[in-house]
Amino acid sequence: MDRLKASIRDVPDFPKEGIVFKDITPILANGQLFRLAVTIFAERYQRKSVEKIVAIDARGFIFGGALAHYLGIGLTVVRKKGKLPFTSHQEEYQLEYGQGVLEMHVDAVEKRQRVVIIDDLLATGGTAEAAARLVEKCGGEIVELAFLVELGFLKGREKLTKYPVFSAITY
Repeated sequence: MDRLKASIRDVPDFPKEGIVFKDITPILANGQLFRLAVTIFAERYQRKSVEKIVAIDARGFIFGGALAHYLGIGLTVVRKKGKLPFTSHQEEYQLEYGQGVLEMHVDAVEKRQRVVIIDDLLATGGTAEAAARLVEKCGGEIVELAFLVELGFLKGREKLTKYPVFSAITY
């Protein structure tokens, strides 16, 4: 875990002034570190009867795709408004620097299907909460919300008390 944490760089004033962005691209650029990150998730979920991975736009796709491949299960994506071609559910959400709308296809998760929702980072929890509501609209069962990084000082986990949450690294 220390190797992963040491590889995350701080980018001040991105995407706007006053925000310190936690940049995970050095992990992605290093094959051993990327494999380590995916393995952390894979070992956690390989025995939990997970049937689908739900990955949040956009960096969640990276970990979600690799994890779904490793586990041999399907992948569903949650995208920003207007990016999906089929009939979709929508959820508004708040994040630390604005607001938006997330969408997921209406048939992306089956009723009672056991899913893990994954993203790179948990900040205020708004994005993850919206993704969880999308899964619930489809009738899916959330096994856990999974993040590589959690910014604990933003208290996003407090917004997600309805769901189990796992973060590999916490700041």
